[in-house]
Amino acid sequence: MATIAAVIASTHHPFYYRASTAPAPERPPFAQEWVGKVEAFRQTLTRARPDVLVLVGSDHFHQLWLDSMPQFLVGSAPFYDANWYNEEREFGLPRMLLTGHLGLSRHLLRGGLDAGFDLAFSNELRLDHSVTCPIITLRPQNDLPVVPVYTNIFAPPLPQPARFVELGRTLRRLVESWESDLRVAIIGTGHLSLELGGPRQFGPHGPDPEFDAKAVQWIATADVEGALAEVTLESLWAPGNATHGFMDFLLMMGVAGDGVKADYVDTLDLFHTMEAYFTWYPEAAR
Repeated sequence: MATIAAVIASTHHPFYYRASTAPAPERPPFAQEWVGKVEAFRQTLTRARPDVLVLVGSDHFHQLWLDSMPQFLVGSAPFYDANWYNEEREFGLPRMLLTGHLGLSRHLLRGGLDAGFDLAFSNELRLDHSVTCPIITLRPQNDLPVVPVYTNIFAPPLPQPARFVELGRTLRRLVESWESDLRVAIIGTGHLSLELGGPRQFGPHGPDPEFDAKAVQWIATADVEGALAEVTLESLWAPGNATHGFMDFLLMMGVAGDGVKADYVDTLDLFHTMEAYFTWYPEAAR
């Protein structure tokens, strides 16, 4: 059976690529610290020696729109184009080509359906920065096959937070049941408090530092019950209008397992947002 070599969760800030690759005189003052934190975080994946990556993210209204919005979608293609024009223009992100892993995609789709998740799929999925940012930060050589999993965190009606946790638990069971000798890393990106286009977008820190501190504690200590006791679809509007991306962190807590504390935790208060990085090493992979 396949081995889950690592479970990783992080934010997916699209400005990182430009900040880290700009000539030294043009770099923002926080770039050096940011790069140092990301390079240390990268080592947590490198040491896991993965063969394939499952990448959990959320399309930012690039390919998926209100004419047909799946709640959960699995990519099932041999290759994936990335990024989108506005991401190149606004963030300086490069065009990328990721290799898919059809065997694992099909296993997740079949198993997910049988487990009660009516997963959508796409054979022609173009990826955006929620999936490509963890490649840029964690595996910049882009040399491993991937299976993208998209969740709906933007277009109400949204799945309930508990549903994200349960999908995470299901993904873990499915990967562990995959008849393969490959080592799989499951990587997901989401948000802490976040404001997009609103009055709190570019403050000196994230729009709700109190929520950010609680969220980091929930994730680091595997306090799923504590998080679900406070987090609802309605309450997530208060920390910032895009904070529903925290539900992808809940999904990753489900993948990591009940009561399993993170082996690696780091954060960076980056003017308008709190960046956060978490890694778990399942017992079977130690």
